[in-house]
Amino acid sequence: MALMHTPICDFGWHALDFSLPDTDGKRHTLQTLRGPKGLLLMFICNHCPYVLAIIDRLVREAQMVQDLGIGVAAIMPNDWSVYPADAPDQMAAFAKAHGFIFPYLIDETQAVARAYDAVCTPDFFGFDAGLGLQYRGRLDASGRNAASPDARRELFEAMQGIAAGEGGPRDQTPSMGCSIKWRG
Repeated sequence: MALMHTPICDFGWHALDFSLPDTDGKRHTLQTLRGPKGLLLMFICNHCPYVLAIIDRLVREAQMVQDLGIGVAAIMPNDWSVYPADAPDQMAAFAKAHGFIFPYLIDETQAVARAYDAVCTPDFFGFDAGLGLQYRGRLDASGRNAASPDARRELFEAMQGIAAGEGGPRDQTPSMGCSIKWRG
């Protein structure tokens, strides 16, 4: 479980289309996921301690991001034959247990994770209304620790600016987490 950091935001990089099933088998694309003011894609998994440390805050922030008019989806990119805790049935249970209010998508071939150059879980991609990349940072400064009461809500603040048409912040701190578990 190697610690990885996401690359610096490539402002304006255009989201690539995909079609992925959620845990109920319903297919989703960029067009079905995007909101009128943008899209937040989150590469996460069930077993990563970095994801587990933030999951409840992440679900709360996702609801607030949706309230801004931004679509939200999570994508699970890991090889679950090696990490069975990330298998689709476990994803469905994880989503239910944590009250996901967004689709949890299965990237079985890992093609979407590779196309987006996702490197770790969690890895956040915040797109504007035109689906240009504006944020590739972290949720907040907490990492694997509990967030302090005065922790800056970096992801939410970035998405708030994007929804307002201001673009993403020029200063972004990379997300860090467990490396994606690629198929051999």
